[in-house]
Amino acid sequence: MTYLRKYGNSPFTTAVIHGGPGVPGEMASVARELSSFTGILEPLQTKATIEGQVKELRNILKEHGALPVTLIGFSWGATLSYIFTALHPRFVKKLILVGSGPYEQRYAVNITSTRISRLGREDWEDFRSLDAVLNNSTAKNRNETFCILGKLLSKVDTYDPLPHEVELIKCSYDVFKGVWREAHELRSSGKLLKLGTKVRCPVVAIHGDYDPHPFDGVKEPLSGVLKDFRFILLEKCGHRPWIEREAKEKFYELLEKEIHIRCL
Repeated sequence: MTYLRKYGNSPFTTAVIHGGPGVPGEMASVARELSSFTGILEPLQTKATIEGQVKELRNILKEHGALPVTLIGFSWGATLSYIFTALHPRFVKKLILVGSGPYEQRYAVNITSTRISRLGREDWEDFRSLDAVLNNSTAKNRNETFCILGKLLSKVDTYDPLPHEVELIKCSYDVFKGVWREAHELRSSGKLLKLGTKVRCPVVAIHGDYDPHPFDGVKEPLSGVLKDFRFILLEKCGHRPWIEREAKEKFYELLEKEIHIRCL
């Protein structure tokens, strides 16, 4: 697998960081859209530890980016970008968090139940069978199962989606399991939020009001630790603003404005 894709022309002043972890490729359409006015890097994380993903991202940005860059992180990619910015502040000019997970564990307890409550009976049965495979250490097809489960959950993560292509390159359950185990501990211990005291650049969070990841879990904790923080809530919008009928145009307008402010 290629670990980096480039869009537009040099200098590459912006990087989009995919979610998951373990599902690279989903930010391709965002990268293409933004490349009409700026050079975009799309790193594809492969490591199964947070430290490994941070080092991987650092090496890519150091070699290919016009430092400092604007980081646009989605979902897990938002959390990774936040961690990276805290550890390597000189690499990042602005941090944009899209559909981020919560930064304190108390806000995360209802995410799964919210998703399950949105499933129909047939999808619920599929969810149970897929989850059983992932929890079976002897199963041979967990990468494929992980990908199918992700597509199932993406249906309940959306409010009113436009027709769109799923652009995942390869799903890795091992990457997801390894990174998420560490991420859960980091958040539960309070160390994740504390990292915000090391962030020096402006931070903007963009979040959908229908996203099962509660926006209060981003807005409230980060408001207390970040020196330069703004929160923008998009109405009638789920987890992925770029595929939402009511929010897509506003989302791209916001990104273009924030990137242009960075370039001035």
